[in-house]
Amino acid sequence: MRQTGNNIKIPVNDINVSYNDEGPKKAPVIIFLHGFPLNKSMWDNQVEKLKDNYRVIAYDIRGHGDTDLGAIDFSIDLFAQDLMCFMDALKIEKTMLCGLSMGGYIALNAIENHPNRFSALILSDTNCTADSLEAKENRMKTIVGVKENGVEKLADGLIPKLFAPQSFKTNSEEIAAVKEMIMKTSKQSLYNSLHAMANRKETCSKLPKIKVPVLILVGKEDKITPPEAAKAMHEKIKNSALHIISNAGHLSNMENPVEFNSQLKKFIDSVNQHTNKLHKEIRSVFEEQITNKKVNFAQIENDFNSRIMEITMIIKDKYPELLKYLDEMPITIPTEKKSGNNAKKFKRLL
Repeated sequence: MRQTGNNIKIPVNDINVSYNDEGPKKAPVIIFLHGFPLNKSMWDNQVEKLKDNYRVIAYDIRGHGDTDLGAIDFSIDLFAQDLMCFMDALKIEKTMLCGLSMGGYIALNAIENHPNRFSALILSDTNCTADSLEAKENRMKTIVGVKENGVEKLADGLIPKLFAPQSFKTNSEEIAAVKEMIMKTSKQSLYNSLHAMANRKETCSKLPKIKVPVLILVGKEDKITPPEAAKAMHEKIKNSALHIISNAGHLSNMENPVEFNSQLKKFIDSVNQHTNKLHKEIRSVFEEQITNKKVNFAQIENDFNSRIMEITMIIKDKYPELLKYLDEMPITIPTEKKSGNNAKKFKRLL
Protein backbone atom coordinates (compact mmCIF):
# COMPACT_ATOMS: atom_id res chain seq x y z
CA MET A 1 0.00 0.00 0.00
CA ARG A 2 1.29 3.44 -0.94
CA GLN A 3 2.39 5.80 1.83
CA THR A 4 2.27 9.54 1.35
CA GLY A 5 4.03 12.35 3.18
CA ASN A 6 7.59 13.21 4.12
CA ASN A 7 10.60 11.22 5.34
CA ILE A 8 9.08 7.82 4.58
CA LYS A 9 11.53 4.93 4.85
CA ILE A 10 11.69 1.93 2.53
CA PRO A 11 14.30 -0.85 2.24
CA VAL A 12 16.08 -0.62 -1.13
CA ASN A 13 19.22 -2.41 -2.31
CA ASP A 14 20.41 -3.24 1.24
CA ILE A 15 19.82 0.27 2.62
CA ASN A 16 16.86 2.23 3.98
CA VAL A 17 15.94 5.07 1.64
CA SER A 18 14.16 8.19 2.90
CA TYR A 19 11.71 9.84 0.51
CA ASN A 20 8.80 12.25 0.15
CA ASP A 21 5.76 11.16 -1.86
CA GLU A 22 2.94 13.61 -2.65
CA GLY A 23 0.09 13.89 -5.15
CA PRO A 24 -2.74 11.76 -6.57
CA LYS A 25 -2.15 8.01 -6.67
CA LYS A 26 -2.96 7.49 -10.35
CA ALA A 27 -1.36 10.70 -11.63
CA PRO A 28 1.76 10.66 -13.85
CA VAL A 29 4.90 10.21 -11.75
CA ILE A 30 7.97 12.44 -11.60
CA ILE A 31 11.03 11.60 -9.48
CA PHE A 32 13.57 14.23 -8.41
CA LEU A 33 17.29 13.52 -7.85
CA HIS A 34 19.21 16.07 -5.78
CA GLY A 35 22.76 17.35 -6.17
CA PHE A 36 25.93 16.96 -4.10
CA PRO A 37 26.17 17.29 -1.12
CA LEU A 38 22.52 18.12 -0.55
CA ASN A 39 19.31 16.17 0.04
CA LYS A 40 15.70 15.82 -1.09
CA SER A 41 14.57 19.00 0.67
CA MET A 42 16.16 21.06 -2.12
CA TRP A 43 13.12 20.08 -4.22
CA ASP A 44 10.46 21.20 -1.71
CA ASN A 45 9.33 24.11 -3.88
CA GLN A 46 8.91 21.90 -6.95
CA VAL A 47 7.02 19.25 -4.99
CA GLU A 48 4.60 21.87 -3.71
CA LYS A 49 4.10 23.30 -7.21
CA LEU A 50 3.36 19.97 -8.93
CA LYS A 51 1.63 17.83 -6.32
CA ASP A 52 -1.94 18.80 -7.28
CA ASN A 53 -1.63 17.22 -10.75
CA TYR A 54 1.29 14.80 -10.48
CA ARG A 55 2.59 12.15 -8.15
CA VAL A 56 5.82 13.83 -7.06
CA ILE A 57 8.64 11.91 -5.38
CA ALA A 58 11.96 13.22 -4.05
CA TYR A 59 14.34 10.91 -2.25
CA ASP A 60 17.68 11.10 -0.48
CA ILE A 61 20.46 9.50 -2.49
CA ARG A 62 22.55 6.90 -0.67
CA GLY A 63 24.54 8.51 2.16
CA HIS A 64 22.72 11.83 1.93
CA GLY A 65 19.93 13.27 4.08
CA ASP A 66 18.23 10.47 5.99
CA THR A 67 19.19 7.60 3.65
CA ASP A 68 21.68 5.01 4.91
CA LEU A 69 25.31 5.07 3.82
CA GLY A 70 25.51 1.34 3.20
CA ALA A 71 28.63 -0.78 3.04
CA ILE A 72 29.38 -0.55 -0.71
CA ASP A 73 31.77 1.90 -2.36
CA PHE A 74 29.81 4.65 -4.08
CA SER A 75 29.61 4.97 -7.84
CA ILE A 76 27.20 6.59 -10.28
CA ASP A 77 26.36 3.05 -11.42
CA LEU A 78 25.39 2.16 -7.84
CA PHE A 79 23.31 5.32 -7.46
CA ALA A 80 21.45 4.45 -10.67
CA GLN A 81 20.94 0.88 -9.46
CA ASP A 82 19.48 2.29 -6.24
CA LEU A 83 17.06 4.37 -8.32
CA MET A 84 15.83 1.34 -10.27
CA CYS A 85 15.41 -0.70 -7.08
CA PHE A 86 13.59 2.24 -5.49
CA MET A 87 11.16 2.37 -8.44
CA ASP A 88 10.63 -1.38 -8.20
CA ALA A 89 9.96 -1.15 -4.47
CA LEU A 90 7.29 1.50 -5.09
CA LYS A 91 5.93 -0.49 -8.07
CA ILE A 92 6.62 2.38 -10.47
CA GLU A 93 7.15 0.93 -13.93
CA LYS A 94 7.74 4.22 -15.72
CA THR A 95 8.38 7.79 -14.58
CA MET A 96 9.53 11.22 -15.63
CA LEU A 97 12.95 11.93 -14.13
CA CYS A 98 14.53 15.22 -13.06
CA GLY A 99 18.13 15.37 -11.88
CA LEU A 100 20.28 18.34 -10.88
CA SER A 101 24.09 18.25 -10.97
CA MET A 102 25.06 14.83 -9.49
CA GLY A 103 21.40 13.90 -9.84
CA GLY A 104 21.79 14.58 -13.55
CA TYR A 105 24.74 12.18 -13.74
CA ILE A 106 22.54 9.52 -12.18
CA ALA A 107 19.64 10.29 -14.52
CA LEU A 108 21.85 10.00 -17.61
CA ASN A 109 23.26 6.68 -16.38
CA ALA A 110 19.78 5.34 -15.64
CA ILE A 111 18.24 6.27 -18.98
CA GLU A 112 21.25 4.85 -20.83
CA ASN A 113 20.84 1.46 -19.17
CA HIS A 114 17.06 1.38 -18.65
CA PRO A 115 15.55 3.53 -21.43
CA ASN A 116 12.11 1.91 -21.28
CA ARG A 117 11.58 2.90 -17.64
CA PHE A 118 11.43 6.64 -18.32
CA SER A 119 8.88 8.74 -20.18
CA ALA A 120 10.70 12.10 -20.04
CA LEU A 121 13.97 13.55 -18.76
CA ILE A 122 14.79 16.91 -17.19
CA LEU A 123 18.50 17.68 -16.89
CA SER A 124 19.25 20.64 -14.65
CA ASP A 125 22.65 22.25 -14.12
CA THR A 126 24.56 19.13 -15.07
CA ASN A 127 26.77 17.82 -17.86
CA CYS A 128 27.61 14.65 -19.75
CA THR A 129 31.40 14.77 -19.65
CA ALA A 130 33.69 12.75 -17.39
CA ASP A 131 35.99 14.58 -14.99
CA SER A 132 39.21 15.91 -16.43
CA LEU A 133 42.45 15.08 -14.65
CA GLU A 134 42.38 18.53 -13.07
CA ALA A 135 38.80 18.04 -11.88
CA LYS A 136 39.67 14.67 -10.37
CA GLU A 137 42.65 16.17 -8.57
CA ASN A 138 40.45 18.94 -7.20
CA ARG A 139 37.99 16.39 -5.83
CA MET A 140 40.82 14.55 -4.08
CA LYS A 141 42.04 17.86 -2.64
CA THR A 142 38.51 18.47 -1.35
CA ILE A 143 38.63 15.15 0.50
CA VAL A 144 41.93 16.12 2.10
CA GLY A 145 40.47 19.52 2.99
CA VAL A 146 37.48 17.97 4.74
CA LYS A 147 39.73 15.62 6.70
CA GLU A 148 41.96 18.49 7.81
CA ASN A 149 39.50 21.35 8.22
CA GLY A 150 36.04 19.80 8.64
CA VAL A 151 32.72 20.06 6.84
CA GLU A 152 31.92 23.68 7.71
CA LYS A 153 35.01 24.85 5.87
CA LEU A 154 33.83 22.86 2.84
CA ALA A 155 30.38 24.46 3.06
CA ASP A 156 31.82 27.97 3.26
CA GLY A 157 33.94 27.29 0.19
CA LEU A 158 31.15 25.64 -1.84
CA ILE A 159 28.34 28.13 -1.33
CA PRO A 160 29.89 30.97 -3.39
CA LYS A 161 30.25 28.48 -6.27
CA LEU A 162 26.70 27.14 -5.94
CA PHE A 163 24.87 30.47 -5.94
CA ALA A 164 24.83 33.45 -8.29
CA PRO A 165 26.16 36.69 -6.73
CA GLN A 166 22.71 38.32 -6.53
CA SER A 167 21.39 35.34 -4.56
CA PHE A 168 23.36 36.55 -1.54
CA LYS A 169 21.02 39.56 -1.51
CA THR A 170 17.75 37.84 -2.41
CA ASN A 171 18.01 34.21 -1.28
CA SER A 172 19.42 34.28 2.22
CA GLU A 173 17.01 31.57 3.45
CA GLU A 174 17.98 29.22 0.59
CA ILE A 175 21.67 29.80 1.28
CA ALA A 176 21.18 28.99 4.96
CA ALA A 177 19.21 25.86 4.04
CA VAL A 178 21.94 24.66 1.67
CA LYS A 179 24.63 25.18 4.28
CA GLU A 180 22.59 23.14 6.74
CA MET A 181 22.22 20.32 4.18
CA ILE A 182 25.98 20.25 3.61
CA MET A 183 26.72 20.31 7.34
CA LYS A 184 24.42 17.33 7.91
CA THR A 185 26.18 15.19 5.30
CA SER A 186 28.61 12.77 6.92
CA LYS A 187 32.30 12.96 6.10
CA GLN A 188 32.30 9.40 4.80
CA SER A 189 29.47 10.17 2.42
CA LEU A 190 31.36 13.24 1.18
CA TYR A 191 34.47 11.13 0.53
CA ASN A 192 32.52 8.36 -1.19
CA SER A 193 30.48 10.73 -3.35
CA LEU A 194 33.54 12.69 -4.46
CA HIS A 195 35.20 9.42 -5.52
CA ALA A 196 32.02 8.38 -7.38
CA MET A 197 31.86 11.63 -9.35
CA ALA A 198 35.59 11.60 -10.09
CA ASN A 199 35.36 8.08 -11.52
CA ARG A 200 32.15 8.48 -13.50
CA LYS A 201 32.11 7.71 -17.22
CA GLU A 202 31.15 10.19 -19.90
CA THR A 203 27.64 9.93 -21.30
CA CYS A 204 27.94 12.49 -24.12
CA SER A 205 28.37 9.77 -26.74
CA LYS A 206 25.09 8.19 -25.60
CA LEU A 207 22.96 11.34 -25.82
CA PRO A 208 21.91 10.87 -29.48
CA LYS A 209 20.29 7.56 -28.46
CA ILE A 210 17.86 9.22 -26.04
CA LYS A 211 14.37 8.98 -27.54
CA VAL A 212 12.17 10.43 -24.79
CA PRO A 213 11.34 14.14 -24.52
CA VAL A 214 14.17 16.06 -22.82
CA LEU A 215 14.25 19.47 -21.17
CA ILE A 216 17.62 21.00 -20.26
CA LEU A 217 17.67 23.79 -17.66
CA VAL A 218 20.70 25.76 -16.47
CA GLY A 219 21.33 28.86 -14.41
CA LYS A 220 22.66 31.74 -16.48
CA GLU A 221 25.46 32.24 -13.96
CA ASP A 222 26.21 28.59 -13.21
CA LYS A 223 29.97 28.38 -12.60
CA ILE A 224 30.10 24.60 -12.08
CA THR A 225 28.15 23.40 -15.14
CA PRO A 226 27.87 26.57 -17.26
CA PRO A 227 25.34 27.20 -20.03
CA GLU A 228 27.93 26.11 -22.60
CA ALA A 229 27.78 22.57 -21.16
CA ALA A 230 23.97 22.63 -21.37
CA LYS A 231 24.08 23.85 -24.97
CA ALA A 232 26.49 21.02 -25.88
CA MET A 233 24.02 18.45 -24.52
CA HIS A 234 21.12 20.17 -26.26
CA GLU A 235 22.90 19.86 -29.62
CA LYS A 236 23.40 16.11 -29.12
CA ILE A 237 19.84 15.26 -28.04
CA LYS A 238 17.42 15.40 -30.94
CA ASN A 239 14.33 17.55 -30.33
CA SER A 240 15.45 18.47 -26.81
CA ALA A 241 14.46 21.83 -25.32
CA LEU A 242 16.89 24.21 -23.62
CA HIS A 243 16.09 27.06 -21.28
CA ILE A 244 18.56 29.27 -19.44
CA ILE A 245 17.27 30.40 -16.03
CA SER A 246 17.95 34.07 -15.30
CA ASN A 247 19.26 35.31 -11.95
CA ALA A 248 20.50 31.84 -11.01
CA GLY A 249 23.70 29.91 -10.58
CA HIS A 250 24.17 26.17 -10.05
CA LEU A 251 21.05 25.72 -7.89
CA SER A 252 18.64 27.26 -10.37
CA ASN A 253 15.58 25.52 -8.90
CA MET A 254 16.17 27.20 -5.54
CA GLU A 255 17.46 30.58 -6.76
CA ASN A 256 14.70 31.29 -9.28
CA PRO A 257 11.92 28.79 -8.56
CA VAL A 258 9.26 30.82 -10.38
CA GLU A 259 11.03 30.61 -13.76
CA PHE A 260 12.30 27.08 -13.12
CA ASN A 261 8.85 25.80 -12.17
CA SER A 262 7.20 27.53 -15.10
CA GLN A 263 9.51 25.82 -17.60
CA LEU A 264 9.29 22.48 -15.80
CA LYS A 265 5.50 22.44 -15.58
CA LYS A 266 5.04 23.58 -19.19
CA PHE A 267 7.30 20.73 -20.32
CA ILE A 268 5.76 17.90 -18.32
CA ASP A 269 2.23 19.10 -19.11
CA SER A 270 3.12 18.92 -22.80
CA VAL A 271 4.58 15.42 -22.41
CA ASN A 272 1.43 14.14 -20.77
CA GLN A 273 -0.91 15.83 -23.24
CA HIS A 274 0.85 14.01 -26.08
CA THR A 275 0.66 10.74 -24.19
CA ASN A 276 -3.06 11.13 -23.48
CA LYS A 277 -3.74 12.08 -27.10
CA LEU A 278 -2.04 8.91 -28.35
CA HIS A 279 -3.98 6.77 -25.87
CA LYS A 280 -7.23 8.26 -27.19
CA GLU A 281 -6.20 7.57 -30.78
CA ILE A 282 -5.48 3.93 -29.98
CA ARG A 283 -8.74 3.59 -28.07
CA SER A 284 -10.77 5.12 -30.91
CA VAL A 285 -9.30 2.62 -33.39
CA PHE A 286 -10.29 -0.33 -31.20
CA GLU A 287 -13.77 0.96 -30.45
CA GLU A 288 -14.52 1.95 -34.04
CA GLN A 289 -13.58 -1.41 -35.50
CA ILE A 290 -14.96 -3.60 -32.73
CA THR A 291 -18.39 -2.01 -32.42
CA ASN A 292 -19.14 -1.45 -36.12
CA LYS A 293 -20.72 -4.82 -36.90
CA LYS A 294 -22.19 -3.63 -40.20
CA VAL A 295 -18.80 -3.51 -41.89
CA ASN A 296 -17.53 -6.59 -43.65
CA PHE A 297 -15.17 -8.45 -41.32
CA ALA A 298 -12.49 -8.88 -43.98
CA GLN A 299 -12.50 -5.14 -44.54
CA ILE A 300 -12.28 -4.54 -40.79
CA GLU A 301 -9.24 -6.79 -40.65
CA ASN A 302 -7.49 -4.93 -43.45
CA ASP A 303 -8.33 -1.49 -42.09
CA PHE A 304 -7.49 -2.43 -38.54
CA ASN A 305 -4.09 -3.87 -39.39
CA SER A 306 -3.27 -0.85 -41.53
CA ARG A 307 -4.12 1.50 -38.66
CA ILE A 308 -2.09 -0.58 -36.22
CA MET A 309 0.92 -0.29 -38.52
CA GLU A 310 0.44 3.49 -38.76
CA ILE A 311 0.20 3.86 -35.01
CA THR A 312 3.23 1.61 -34.51
CA MET A 313 5.32 3.88 -36.73
CA ILE A 314 4.05 6.97 -34.91
CA ILE A 315 4.99 5.43 -31.55
CA LYS A 316 8.46 4.49 -32.74
CA ASP A 317 9.12 7.91 -34.28
CA LYS A 318 7.44 10.32 -31.89
CA TYR A 319 6.54 8.51 -28.68
CA PRO A 320 9.27 5.92 -27.91
CA GLU A 321 8.33 6.05 -24.22
CA LEU A 322 5.18 4.08 -25.18
CA LEU A 323 6.98 1.22 -26.94
CA LYS A 324 6.09 -1.13 -24.13
CA TYR A 325 2.42 -0.92 -25.16
CA LEU A 326 3.22 -2.48 -28.55
CA ASP A 327 3.52 -5.87 -26.87
CA GLU A 328 -0.10 -5.53 -25.76
CA MET A 329 -1.44 -4.66 -29.20
CA PRO A 330 -2.66 -7.42 -31.55
CA ILE A 331 -0.66 -7.84 -34.74
CA THR A 332 -3.75 -8.88 -36.71
CA ILE A 333 -7.41 -9.51 -36.04
CA PRO A 334 -8.04 -13.26 -35.58
CA THR A 335 -10.75 -15.23 -37.42
CA GLU A 336 -14.38 -14.12 -37.45
CA LYS A 337 -15.45 -17.07 -35.32
CA LYS A 338 -13.42 -15.75 -32.42
CA SER A 339 -14.31 -12.12 -32.93
CA GLY A 340 -16.54 -12.00 -29.86
CA ASN A 341 -13.77 -13.13 -27.59
CA ASN A 342 -11.38 -10.71 -29.23
CA ALA A 343 -13.73 -7.79 -28.69
CA LYS A 344 -13.69 -8.54 -24.97
CA LYS A 345 -9.90 -8.86 -25.02
CA PHE A 346 -9.45 -5.57 -26.84
CA LYS A 347 -11.77 -3.77 -24.43
CA ARG A 348 -9.67 -4.99 -21.52
CA LEU A 349 -6.66 -3.35 -23.14
CA LEU A 350 -8.49 -0.05 -23.26
